[in-house]
Amino acid sequence: MNKNLNPVRNSKADKYMEQTPLEVSCRFPPGRKTKISNGVNRRDFLKVAGLAAASLALPGCFSASGQPSGKSDASRPPNFIVIFCDDLGYGDLGCFGSKKHRTPNLDKMAAEGMRFTSFYVTSGVCTPSRSSLMTGCYPRRVNMHQDSEGLCVLFPSGKRGLNPDEITIAEILKERGYATACVGKWHLGDQPQFLPTRQGFDYYYGIPYSNDMGGREGAKRPPLPLLRNEKVIEAPADQNTLTKRYTEEVIKFITANKGRPFFVYLPHTMVHNPVHSSEKFRGKSANGGYGDATEEIDFSTGEILSTLKMLGLDRNTLVIFTSDNGASNRFGGSNAPLSGFKGSTMEGGMREPCIMRWPGRIPAGQTCNQLTCTMDLLPTFAKLAGTKPPGDRVIDGKNIWPLMSGKKGAKTPHEAFYYYQIDQLQAVRSGRWKLHLSLELKKRNWGKGVPDAPLQLYDLEADIAEKNNVADKHPDVVKRLLALAEKAREDLGDVKRPGKHQRPAGLAVSPKPLLLSE
Repeated sequence: MNKNLNPVRNSKADKYMEQTPLEVSCRFPPGRKTKISNGVNRRDFLKVAGLAAASLALPGCFSASGQPSGKSDASRPPNFIVIFCDDLGYGDLGCFGSKKHRTPNLDKMAAEGMRFTSFYVTSGVCTPSRSSLMTGCYPRRVNMHQDSEGLCVLFPSGKRGLNPDEITIAEILKERGYATACVGKWHLGDQPQFLPTRQGFDYYYGIPYSNDMGGREGAKRPPLPLLRNEKVIEAPADQNTLTKRYTEEVIKFITANKGRPFFVYLPHTMVHNPVHSSEKFRGKSANGGYGDATEEIDFSTGEILSTLKMLGLDRNTLVIFTSDNGASNRFGGSNAPLSGFKGSTMEGGMREPCIMRWPGRIPAGQTCNQLTCTMDLLPTFAKLAGTKPPGDRVIDGKNIWPLMSGKKGAKTPHEAFYYYQIDQLQAVRSGRWKLHLSLELKKRNWGKGVPDAPLQLYDLEADIAEKNNVADKHPDVVKRLLALAEKAREDLGDVKRPGKHQRPAGLAVSPKPLLLSE
């Protein structure tokens, strides 16, 4: 596909980007067709098409099917909501064993849906993990495993970002007539060509990177910006009210688009340190500020689920709740019973709590322990929306609807799952077995690496905490997993070894900081 890294702004798109989701007016009546010239690339077409679709989202307008937007259309595809926490640990929810946090709404969501207990992200840190959810690919596949300086995440005013040539989950759904919104922390590039509004989202409200990356003494960084679409509306952002405001924005968007299919991506800023919560929750938990922020996210989830019920959308909406990586080894989070923490390739760094709920479609009160991951959301959503993933590139995710729907005998579609630390392959899982590779120097995200890391094999079904190395007892398993690791090196690459099927990241030649206009 021939997509421009610096696309020309479309005047209609520019105007739309200055509006809130409730301020878009009707411009394209039903039946009117727009002419697409041969010179318009796929991304520009999606942008224009999205504007036309967005104009049909309000009461009195018409849906793409010609039905008034306030009327339900039983044949329309499902709505999707992905709630993606930041640094929430495997053991931080009541339904995953927490005794410190009160999470009644998420516990109820689990009782009404399905818990996934072997659900993975592709990195122990923010940027690479998020790139996989958006693209359905390993970070090394799309070269989002590090920034332009070789660091593990992107930083303000950085040169690197998610390549606009990549096709995101939002773009796939947008082609099917979905209204799309990203509300929360993006962290896939803060330059205009990398922002959500250029990656398939009709609407964006949130911060472009982590909440600890705002201006500070001695650091040449701008105050933490809060954006609406591509405009900074507050700097520094008032973090105490971010979860509350994110929730309000999501509810507004759902309400405005209740008459058509929608996709909401809610990547919460919390519980990344420094933790914040609104006055209603501050100081109320048994686990300090971390617990306060966790319990506010639980409340937020409850408000969103209540809105779906009130609007009659509950039974046509798939809601997924998970986290971008494990909890840090400080600040109050828990990855129990897993070993390891944020930034590691132990289970505690990359295995996350996950709840999926869709009344009448996902069986209630069930648990799935088959290997699944965030990369699977893109092909699964595509299938449920009546389309397919991109066919012109490698997509690593798989359709996991058979598992989600409780199909008898359904198994993970993944032969192997790979654990990378920045550019280094460190472990591989296949079935119940996880092999940590022998490495002369095992990289860490920050600081010096660990020398002479030994080969270790764990049976995750019997030893979820990775305590008992059984490599000597299963040489055949070790041999098979070493062969799988070599396949990954050939395909995705390893330290100083490019993969055959990697794709380039986006590059901004002269990046500029996001600043509040006076």
